[in-house]
Amino acid sequence: MKILRFLNNGKAEVGVLINNEILSISNFLSKKFEGNFNHFLNSWDIIQDELNNFIKTNSETINFKNTQLLPPVSNPEKFLAIGMNYKKHRAEAIDAGIKPPRNQMWFTKQNSCINSPFGNVIKPDSTMMLDYEVELAFIVKKKCKNIKASDAKEFIFGFLICNDFSMRDWQLHNMPERIELMIAKSYDSHGPIGPWIVTSDEISDPHNLNIKCYVNGELKQSSNTSDMIWNCYEQLEYLSSAMTLNPGDIITTGTPPGSGFSPRGSEGKSDKNRKGNFFLEENDVVKCEIDSIGSIENKIVIKS
Repeated sequence: MKILRFLNNGKAEVGVLINNEILSISNFLSKKFEGNFNHFLNSWDIIQDELNNFIKTNSETINFKNTQLLPPVSNPEKFLAIGMNYKKHRAEAIDAGIKPPRNQMWFTKQNSCINSPFGNVIKPDSTMMLDYEVELAFIVKKKCKNIKASDAKEFIFGFLICNDFSMRDWQLHNMPERIELMIAKSYDSHGPIGPWIVTSDEISDPHNLNIKCYVNGELKQSSNTSDMIWNCYEQLEYLSSAMTLNPGDIITTGTPPGSGFSPRGSEGKSDKNRKGNFFLEENDVVKCEIDSIGSIENKIVIKS
């Protein structure tokens, strides 16, 4: 099932995508959970049949092309991201003189950076090095603490795309002592997610998905989630050993090689013809694609 948020006559609603048509389930959420999306996630295992019956008995849909999509999750308690989690991306870091972490390296993206899947992304005057990073993300389904990787699948509601836009010059402010991640990756609009949440039952193996990023139609990143160092389940085990995760939390799982900061090509191979870094400018269009999920697309603007 593809679950999304959209604007309907100026009002934010939750819906499901059915054959390029959107069926609102906001009335279902209001009656069952007083509109609380996180309670809906937490109850997912026991309300699926009831939701399917609601869908079957309600036929009034909205054409997908005539709607404005919103971020599938608007106000998570946590928006967590892992760094250097693809083998070939880690090789890029080494090429750039950055010592990779021995263990999982996590940082927070601030909720204020969350953007819609097709919203404009602001390039502020304070950066000359705005970069793209396509990532597979997932949504936590229910409260979890100290879980094992072998059980983690049961705590994932579904998957979506995240573009972890990064201001590289801000990221390097305190080099060589440390990399600044949170402040470099949390500027307003720099966390577009979507286009919807694909429930986990529809993705048989999240660790075998082709993942790509294009800038103005040119392929910049091309990999497969099988190149992750720590998979989604291992990430959930690690995080839950340090903190309680709650329904609606967003976990984004790292980017493959080929970002603008990379000295390598789109597939992470040494590229003697690559001439320096590539950073985003006004009117550039960045498109991120992941198998079984879809795509998001964002235009770079100077002002919102």
